Amino acid sequence: MNSIQRRLSIGLGAVLLVIGVVLAQTGLWVFDQGLRRYLSNGLQEEAESLLVAIQRGPAGLQLDPQRVDAIYERLYSGRYFLIRFDDTTWRSRSLWDHDLPMPAHKGLVAELADGPEGQHLLLFRGDYRRIGLNLQIAVAQDYGPVLQRLERLRWIGLGVGGLALLLILFLQRLAVRRALRPLEQVRQQIAQLQEGQRSQLDSQVPLELTPLVDQVNHLLQYTEESLRRSRNALGNLGHALKTPLAVLISLADREEVRAQPELRRLLQEHLEQIDQRLARELGRARLVGEALPGAHFDCAEELPSLCDMLRLIHGEHLDIDWQAQPGLRLPFDREDLLELLGNLLDNACKWADGRVRLSIEKRADGYLLQVDDDGPGIPEGQRDSVLERGTRLDEQVAGHGLGLGIARDIAEACGGRLRLESSDLGGLRVCIELPLKVARA
Repeated sequence: MNSIQRRLSIGLGAVLLVIGVVLAQTGLWVFDQGLRRYLSNGLQEEAESLLVAIQRGPAGLQLDPQRVDAIYERLYSGRYFLIRFDDTTWRSRSLWDHDLPMPAHKGLVAELADGPEGQHLLLFRGDYRRIGLNLQIAVAQDYGPVLQRLERLRWIGLGVGGLALLLILFLQRLAVRRALRPLEQVRQQIAQLQEGQRSQLDSQVPLELTPLVDQVNHLLQYTEESLRRSRNALGNLGHALKTPLAVLISLADREEVRAQPELRRLLQEHLEQIDQRLARELGRARLVGEALPGAHFDCAEELPSLCDMLRLIHGEHLDIDWQAQPGLRLPFDREDLLELLGNLLDNACKWADGRVRLSIEKRADGYLLQVDDDGPGIPEGQRDSVLERGTRLDEQVAGHGLGLGIARDIAEACGGRLRLESSDLGGLRVCIELPLKVARA
């Protein structure tokens, strides 16, 4: 959500910045052009006043000083004129030794002309006829002060526009955050789904999100029902195959077969391999790996009943205890972990002398599950063979064989691994390392 807000803020800020700069420049240009046209009218009136001031005197044509503004007498005053007729040119005293160019065409000159002392002149030319003469009158006004005010106005506009932009972005961020609040709630609910705290998304959402929420809820329900049907079907298949296998195994004990020891041995060996392979493959097929929403493993809820059941099976003389952080939930399928821990604890109880210990710990990089017993353990050189072949070191005790293979398959399906170590209780320690579940895009 933060990335969406950031992209929206950056996009809106860039658009508003471009629009603001364009509008500011356009507004200043329009204001500048309007002001030039307004001043052009004043310059035209000045030129006509100078035209009226031209009189015929005893010495010929001359300007009536009573009709000429005194500002044209002050040096570099910012107001200048140039009058040209025949081969005669009159200049205002304010020009002093600076030349004022006569525009090539009448009317207002589009470009500013260079004036004395770095002034920028707005120049107007008028063509007239008076006293039988064709006169060209150019009148100029210093436009520099106006340019300075426009530049100051531009900076003021940029400052005000920048503050307005920040205010708009702040208000937009509030509006976007409020508009995206339903999406944030849906995201939190999805996180709760992954943590197993809920099984469905709330349907009370804005109209735009209703199709998405409905599809997600439908998919969750469909996936859970499909998994349930699959597990039931596999369980039924296992029971259906177990019965014929049991009949075949019982037939191998009949007197006709006992009379042939080699045949009986081969039948029992292969039937036992088929039975173990069938149990293992059916167990692997039932694995989920990725936990369904609401099906996470709650240690405080599941472990006490599991340990009580094992005490009933193996006897009250066994001390079976477990340790886990308060409120710890493992983000894996409940049935998978029950089968995993059930197999490991059952093996440990079969071999233990009097004590079995289970510890579950959450680490920075994942989860660590350890099952310890005080039995005889497994020599280090034989541990790999037990895991690889699922064999038993002692054929008189059904343990440390198929159960470890199933446990390893479940751990690998969950993205983890199983290893065997020596326990501080004196027996075997089975370590399961499971990864942290990361939300997928």
